[in-house]
Amino acid sequence: MTSSHTAPESAPPDARPSSVLDDLRTHLAPPARDWLDHALGEAADPTASRSSLPAWELRLAEAGRRCGPAHADTARVLLLHAAHPTPADLARLYHQGTADERRAVLRALPDLVPGPDALPLIEDALRTNDTRLLAAAVGPYAARHLDPHLWRHAVLKCLFTGVPVAHVDQLAARARGDGELARMLTDFAAERTAAGRPVPSDLDLVLSLTEPGPPPHTTDDRDPHRKES
Repeated sequence: MTSSHTAPESAPPDARPSSVLDDLRTHLAPPARDWLDHALGEAADPTASRSSLPAWELRLAEAGRRCGPAHADTARVLLLHAAHPTPADLARLYHQGTADERRAVLRALPDLVPGPDALPLIEDALRTNDTRLLAAAVGPYAARHLDPHLWRHAVLKCLFTGVPVAHVDQLAARARGDGELARMLTDFAAERTAAGRPVPSDLDLVLSLTEPGPPPHTTDDRDPHRKES
């Protein structure tokens, strides 16, 4: 059971687990807080197990019922941070888990896997049409490790499926000066128009980000390349 407050479905990508936990606890009713504290303690204990599985894996499955759907995603990510599973554990959980558990794995990757070892999980998620999974897949881990070719296609997949490009971490930085992405966006828009289908509203925004030069939305509105008359 949860309180009447509504927490964000996902925490900011740069939020630390401790601050996320403090915020989440303010939105949970006492029974849910007690369950979460106990589950996190079990997750941090490598000897805790139930049947043949680590206790934290079973707690992941309980999170929706215990914390409520509005808070379950964040609770699952916190459990993963506490358990600190290996890349192999994460891959097994991703492939055997529910869509909710897969999403938690994707969101936890930036803090749990320092290198590109988990890229196959990102690539698998990008092949789906589950928009919530796609939104999780284009977060900080993809921004850090996905190669330019696959990253461009991830952006197009978001536009095609209606995932807001606000979910694409480091979009402005990676798109800036990317002529190939600009070409792909222009071709995509032309194909949609020729087929009589609407062009996604985010496309023009992404296309504007591909222009070379300083990032948009600077505090100085003047064009730095324009000579004063």
